[in-house]
Amino acid sequence: MHRRIVFEEPVSRAARWSRRLAWFSVAVLLLAILVARLGEPSAQGLAPIAGAYGFVLLALLLAVLAFMRIWQVGHRGVGMAAQAFVLALIMLAPVLYGGFKWLTLPRLSDISTDIDDPPTFSRSQAALTVRHGLVPPDVPAGERRVQRQAYPKTLPIVLEVPAESAFTIARRAATALGWQVLEASRPGGRSGAGRIEAVARTRILRLAEDITIRVRPRADGSRIDIRSASRIGSHDLGANAARIAAFAAEVELLVEAR
Repeated sequence: MHRRIVFEEPVSRAARWSRRLAWFSVAVLLLAILVARLGEPSAQGLAPIAGAYGFVLLALLLAVLAFMRIWQVGHRGVGMAAQAFVLALIMLAPVLYGGFKWLTLPRLSDISTDIDDPPTFSRSQAALTVRHGLVPPDVPAGERRVQRQAYPKTLPIVLEVPAESAFTIARRAATALGWQVLEASRPGGRSGAGRIEAVARTRILRLAEDITIRVRPRADGSRIDIRSASRIGSHDLGANAARIAAFAAEVELLVEAR
């Protein structure tokens, strides 16, 4: 009786370590996001996330090296390397999508429905306390014109209702979107305009974005203008225009429900 000796190819070390590092990257990235959500929203607060992506890129590199090694030598571990590769791509997908927006959208971080006379942000003590003393600066006219070309549908909201009713609708829309209303003054006074000051937060990282809403009376109804500005970075990746569009859609729903 003869015994048959079978020699199994060894498992690729790169494949094994790529999978380990990929799962480690998942844990580090989730922890970094949690730290960013709980900490002070700032560019420094995002540093742990950038560090986590260093591990993601390393896992992806190891997976590619494992594929090459397996192809050349015939080692086992394709499943490990494939798992690491897929995990790394999933974690990189938001970064790649953000990079696409960075390249295709203009470099803007402050969007307004009125490019000629944008609503100004409140300088009250309550508003300044929430913004840590910061007030979004005025945007040059040239950048406002770029905004109009990039987001042509970001226009004033004109309603056939009195300014008082429009103010109530605007405030309800802000609340329905989950924005934190800091202060609100009804239409009237010398200017006749009403104002709502609010803060919105991004879904994942909970980064604060400043919003001011102005409600003015018109002969045939009222006009609502909204301005949304990012606190971090010079490129909002289209987030402010999307936020204004969501507000306009919510106002439309509330008007139709009247």
